[in-house]
Amino acid sequence: MKGIVYLVGAGPGDAGLLTLRGAELLGRADVVVYDALVNADLLRLAPREAEIIFGGKRAKEHAIPQDELNQLLAAKASEGKTVVRLKGGDPYIFGRGGEEAEELAAAGIPFEVVPGVSSIVAGPNYAGIPLTHREHCSSFTVVTGHEDPTKEQTSLDTRQLASMPGTKVILMGVERIRQIAQSLVDHGMAAGTPTAMVRWGTTGQQESIEGTLGTIADLAEKRQFKAPAVTVIGDVVKLRDKLNWFERRPLFGQRIVVTRTREQASQLSRQLLELGAEVLEIPTIRITAPDNRNALADAILGLNGYDWLVFTSPNGATTFFDYFFKTFDDLRDIGGARIAAVGPGTAEKLKEVHLKVDLMPEEYLTRKIVSAFQNFESIENIRMLLLRAQVANPELPKALEEKGAIVDDVAVYKTVPETEDRNGAAARFLEAGADWITFTSSSTVENFHARFDLPRIVQQFPGIRLASIGPETSRAITALGLKPAVEAREHTIAGLVASLRARATRH
Repeated sequence: MKGIVYLVGAGPGDAGLLTLRGAELLGRADVVVYDALVNADLLRLAPREAEIIFGGKRAKEHAIPQDELNQLLAAKASEGKTVVRLKGGDPYIFGRGGEEAEELAAAGIPFEVVPGVSSIVAGPNYAGIPLTHREHCSSFTVVTGHEDPTKEQTSLDTRQLASMPGTKVILMGVERIRQIAQSLVDHGMAAGTPTAMVRWGTTGQQESIEGTLGTIADLAEKRQFKAPAVTVIGDVVKLRDKLNWFERRPLFGQRIVVTRTREQASQLSRQLLELGAEVLEIPTIRITAPDNRNALADAILGLNGYDWLVFTSPNGATTFFDYFFKTFDDLRDIGGARIAAVGPGTAEKLKEVHLKVDLMPEEYLTRKIVSAFQNFESIENIRMLLLRAQVANPELPKALEEKGAIVDDVAVYKTVPETEDRNGAAARFLEAGADWITFTSSSTVENFHARFDLPRIVQQFPGIRLASIGPETSRAITALGLKPAVEAREHTIAGLVASLRARATRH
């Protein structure tokens, strides 16, 4: 029984530009074959058990020769598998997608093509350049400049291109921009024609240069401007000064590491991406079941015996209710205990299950939590169920017991190190470093250090700064002999993002 191959356009680099259809197909793929220019973060949309194959090409370097790649797609589909061939931009625009589709058709393999957003329009758009504009032009022409850079002459018909009206867009022509620009001038275009080049368009690495046909090659050489890039030639380039929306975002140009669990990373990553940052998701911890699940089961069955349920983290709230609803199907079975949540993030998680929080200490500081309880009521002989991580600071239950409370400290989850690097973010970080590393708990600090040796990394890349979500996390950083450059005033994801934004604005 034959499977099927989906030729999916992954878009120009911004993961948010993948189509809904593309995301749906990735979510049920058995095999994903992806190219070099595909944003590797998209791979996390595939099932964890999916086979991931790099089939990228860069200049003359091919991970898999095209003929072998065609055979691979057909072979995997012949095994009855759903194969997603993830291609940068659009499959049928300068991507050899047509050739792959022909081979599949010849082999009798069912296939579907899912169009993607092309860098032809996306790169200029993110650089503030509309390809058409009523006051400037009503057409544009697209050509590829991808040729052997050692050739003295280009086979591109620059005579015809120079004579055509409207905007000119050249893909993959960085290495030959001097010859192309000179040839266009030689064939009648004014040397003063506005020209821009956009590198790694739509991503946090985006870089743009702006000049004229007569100066763009010198600018590219001076800036050591490399592929992949799009070149735009025409009067519409003059609009860039007014319309350059993406590069003016407050965190543009900042590479920020997100260390949250894979499941939680998207909330922080999304906010950073919307502010223009380049985000490297390097989860350092994974949430698993606690070693002693019997203690948790007993606590859930005995909820009616407690006066307070105390949640110290969003993870604790999430995992507790995962277990609770496997035992009960009615929220009223939680009993009449009051609810305490440490921090607004934890309170928000409880709100999702329609529980009102009776007490919310703002910070995970033992003295502040104990003080909040004492200000609310006497806790002498009050029974408390403390629901938190398996490895946690022992000071809190001890301090509560010293004030007379009867505390059951029950683990609802365990954090274990995450070592997988499916999207290649860890490798990129080790190669080039980052501007910021964000930490959202003491366990993210400890596990990141165990994996990378945090003091050594900071020494290797002196420009790295550390951002902490709150005092408990900061203590874990200082225990390594380091100091956070930023600690969130409000100990939430939104507070952490706000602190990073404020820091970027001041500088």
